[in-house]
Amino acid sequence: MLAIEADALRRTYTSRTGWLRPRRTETEAVRGVTFDVAPGELFGLLGPNGAGKTTTIKMLNTLLLPTSGTARVCGHDVARDPVAVRRRIGYVFGGDRGLYDRLSALDNLRYFAELYGVEARDQKRRIAELLDLVGLSGREQERVEGYSRGMRQRLHIARGLLHRPEVLFLDEPSIGVDPVAARDLRRTVADLAAGGTTVLLTTHYMAEADELCGRVAVIAGGRIRALGTPESLKARVGDRDVLEIEVYGVGEDVLDGVRRVPGVRGVAVEERGTAQALSVQTDRGAELHAPVLAALDGVRVGRVISREPSLEDAYIALVEGEDSPEPDHERAGEEAHDLTEMTA
Repeated sequence: MLAIEADALRRTYTSRTGWLRPRRTETEAVRGVTFDVAPGELFGLLGPNGAGKTTTIKMLNTLLLPTSGTARVCGHDVARDPVAVRRRIGYVFGGDRGLYDRLSALDNLRYFAELYGVEARDQKRRIAELLDLVGLSGREQERVEGYSRGMRQRLHIARGLLHRPEVLFLDEPSIGVDPVAARDLRRTVADLAAGGTTVLLTTHYMAEADELCGRVAVIAGGRIRALGTPESLKARVGDRDVLEIEVYGVGEDVLDGVRRVPGVRGVAVEERGTAQALSVQTDRGAELHAPVLAALDGVRVGRVISREPSLEDAYIALVEGEDSPEPDHERAGEEAHDLTEMTA
């Protein structure tokens, strides 16, 4: 039996615009998503903001009803048998909501253990196990309001594991977390999968997915664009080279000029402090240093290197040229409300 089965999932949001002449508009956030996850697998769902990741995960964990299509978790239909699904899953989302800042970590876990129906005689041992797992032993008596972002995220994971779920949904758990805390989170997630927990991880950090996931699905515009191992996705850009250029203050007009250089297959830019990292995908063997640098005329340029394509480059190739993300309905509603629904 598969841990997760999604078949042609769709979710449409209806909204009203205008005051004197209100008009109903529909937005398809998820458009026919299909994939499955095996028991014990660490599966990644990758995509930009507004791509449909969170909407998909909320349909799988019963917080949203699909407009059409079906989904099963541990053999139970998410629409027909949501209570059975909720007993078998945990849900951890990125951000600050979902914990009580004025309580200690220990009191938070005691409170949620009651909500999750953990037997009183098992709570002390289970909480101690989880505090040790996420590296918070010795800090459990401190108020959460004094915790760093990384510590909060680790406590979120402990909360989601209290009732020993068979499937754990991690929705961008490392968002806004510093590199050291993100490394610790990745280690915790890897340990969970090694222990047999099925994990579905949504993220837009490619290095995180490349390190952790056995298989990944790239979602953009509400549709699955590619599905496979990180290695198989990298093979899609095996006919390309990558120029990585350190730039300062590059604008969209300049990037458009780089895209127009013959032989350039894709362009992406990432902020890195005061500088930017410009990745330019080119045809394999094409010597485009000179024309690309010429297109950057007037922009301050630092280090220039050539390298092999990464998972991030494969991801860029898959989503490059897609329509702009639709309005982000994914996080509609309060996460605290979601958590109350999950424990109901």
